[in-house]
Amino acid sequence: MTKLSVNINKIATIRNARGGNTPNVLQAAKDIENFGAEGITVHPRPDERHITRKDAFGLKDIVQTEYNIEGYPSEDFIQMVLDIHPTQVTLVPDGPDVITSNAGWDCITKKEHLSPIIQQFKNAGIRVSVFLDPVVEQVDAALACGTDRIELYTEAYASGYTDNREAAIAPYIATAKRATELGLGINAGHDLSLDNLSYFVEQIPETLEVSIGHALISDALYYGLNNAVQMYKSKLAR
Repeated sequence: MTKLSVNINKIATIRNARGGNTPNVLQAAKDIENFGAEGITVHPRPDERHITRKDAFGLKDIVQTEYNIEGYPSEDFIQMVLDIHPTQVTLVPDGPDVITSNAGWDCITKKEHLSPIIQQFKNAGIRVSVFLDPVVEQVDAALACGTDRIELYTEAYASGYTDNREAAIAPYIATAKRATELGLGINAGHDLSLDNLSYFVEQIPETLEVSIGHALISDALYYGLNNAVQMYKSKLAR
């Protein structure tokens, strides 16, 4: 069964809007795990507009499942991840001025940049995933960079799902097939929702983990956090 890792950035966004510690990000992570999620994801950014460095370090002793930290591999980010030592680090190519992740890595042209960073994390015993568009050639390049997993950037799938889900999923199936052939693990994330999640994992059953934040936290406003986690887990049951 595909694991559900909940991105809790949006919980931190609500807290930061008023200051203080309501909602409590660390308690929310505990509760989300108790509700059945198999992982917690955060994406700390330099401006700390949602998850802060303090949050990232505080979660180190809180998360009992899988702790996934994603972000652009600046020197500060690399050192923070090495100090925290999460289960997984997911490398994304977006810089500090980007609102949300909007593209995968070009592992072909960025090999010399990514390879030593990936090796540094692997030497520390941290699993590495790289954010990737559904392009078969990039899978081979990602392997050459030394990554353990790829995370399929699913915005294009989510955008095309309503009009033609078969066409929307096709490049992802091809990319996942190549990743499996090469022995790379497959994660997925970005704009996955209650509407499109089941079809994605049905078509790509090799998916090890999905990272979902915005949609799940938004649904929690209507259904409650516990119910929302259960609803997403039910979409992953096969």
